[in-house]
Amino acid sequence: MEKDKRDENMNIEKKHLIINWLKKPWSYVTGAVLLSILQIITLYVTKEPWGVSKTFANWGAWIYEALGGNLDKWYYFENQEAREIINNGFIKDPGSIRNLGIILGSLLSALLASQFKIRKAKSKKQIIAAMIGGLLMGYGARITFGCNIGALYSGISSLSVSGWVYIIFVFIGAVVGGKLLLKFFI
Repeated sequence: MEKDKRDENMNIEKKHLIINWLKKPWSYVTGAVLLSILQIITLYVTKEPWGVSKTFANWGAWIYEALGGNLDKWYYFENQEAREIINNGFIKDPGSIRNLGIILGSLLSALLASQFKIRKAKSKKQIIAAMIGGLLMGYGARITFGCNIGALYSGISSLSVSGWVYIIFVFIGAVVGGKLLLKFFI
């Protein structure tokens, strides 16, 4: 009887530990260590640094082709490597699998933490601002050869000066964007 009580208490403690691990925010150090480990694994498995935005360009290209579009004259897809990725498809692209994992992992995380909620946009102004912001971020990610993951984390971790230059301008952009957000939306 006493053993059953101890087992039950251990199970409750384990459950409590898991719930706390899933629901409570992690420290910056924990996040940094986990991101570093993931970067090492990504470099080992895919033989390239971690990136996100290039894959979204591929997703757009696959959708465009599925709707009957032709990518033959697009400068970005004239590159043999980019063309190979498009020809091989979604399942054979490690970046697509990784991005899909990030999306599904984020959904699972929000669901497990009871934080998932579909929210209605506050106004048309907010929708338009989000669309313009998304287009500008996508454009910026392509002309800088990466988003904050590819250009910043991968750049710095591979000892590239471009990662350090990128962080300066991301900081400036975040300050300006924060001021615009406060002025027009909050």
